[in-house]
Amino acid sequence: MEFTAQQIADFLNGTIEGDPAVKVHNFSKIEEGQPGTLTFLANPKYEHYIYGTQASLVLVNNDFSPSAPVAATLIRVPNAYAALAALLNVVEQRNEPKKGIAASAFIAASASVGKDGYVGEFAYIGENTTIGEGCRIFPHAYIGDHVTIGDHTIVYPHVTIYDGCVIGKNCILHAGAVIGSDGFGFAPENGEYKKIPQLGNVVLEDDVEVGANTTIDRAVMNSTVIRKGVKLDNLVQIAHNVQVGENTVMAAQVGISGSTKVGSRCMIGGQVGLGGHINIGDDTQIGAQSGIISHIEAHSRVMGSPAIPLKNFFRSGIIYRKLPEMYVELNRLKKEIDELKQKKQ
Repeated sequence: MEFTAQQIADFLNGTIEGDPAVKVHNFSKIEEGQPGTLTFLANPKYEHYIYGTQASLVLVNNDFSPSAPVAATLIRVPNAYAALAALLNVVEQRNEPKKGIAASAFIAASASVGKDGYVGEFAYIGENTTIGEGCRIFPHAYIGDHVTIGDHTIVYPHVTIYDGCVIGKNCILHAGAVIGSDGFGFAPENGEYKKIPQLGNVVLEDDVEVGANTTIDRAVMNSTVIRKGVKLDNLVQIAHNVQVGENTVMAAQVGISGSTKVGSRCMIGGQVGLGGHINIGDDTQIGAQSGIISHIEAHSRVMGSPAIPLKNFFRSGIIYRKLPEMYVELNRLKKEIDELKQKKQ
């Protein structure tokens, strides 16, 4: 891979500041930039690195105003992070995807696999399952009976998709993900717990990405639904009958209890726990390690356990750090009050 600044600017519809003929052949982080590489600046916290970076080319936002000279050539774009993603996609697409069906793969006679796809060694595809065109099923993936997978979806090694689940187009399921395992449903009876059969399925709509070792449980009845464009990090747990709205994102180790509904375009930080049977409104942002036990209105920003509005959380944090001194002062005041009471007596 080798591109000039001018070629990259033309592709991104960006504006060049510096040498349009400078060439790059790789990517780098801005703090580790080397000659011949392209990097980017999107977060103002990293601005100080741009003045010393050795990278040849830097993507910056249109509103970036340097406070010192920058040696690298700049390409100004509306969104540097999105521009970087577009370039990385171009590079990825230059790699020829694997095609063909390995001799050791098992495909049931009643299953169908679309053209231009790939099924790797020891992959298993069950009865009456339909795989769309251009899909890539990597070695040791397990796809059960009556599963439907849309075009151009990628199923990485050791993914397990249980019977009856539906996966949309252009989805990515990373290694070890489990789609459609039983929901955690048990009925107490005479001091024991009787298993409640989980007869539903999981539906992933188009453009969903599921991280490594993430689990999405099948519904008791009907479907656990992950809407279009949702992105789930590694080690996320989604329980039965949950619904997640379009273009919501969740960081690692989020856990969602049964029958909870999460709105569209929500952002949920790492290790957040959501209780069951609650509603999270659209465009909600939840800070890392928060505990959610009740409904949250749309457009909220919350943090803490139990979660409170973000501004109140930060104010509380300031008070929390002062608690040792406040405790000493409270005891001192109490002692003074006790002494005054004794004098009056």
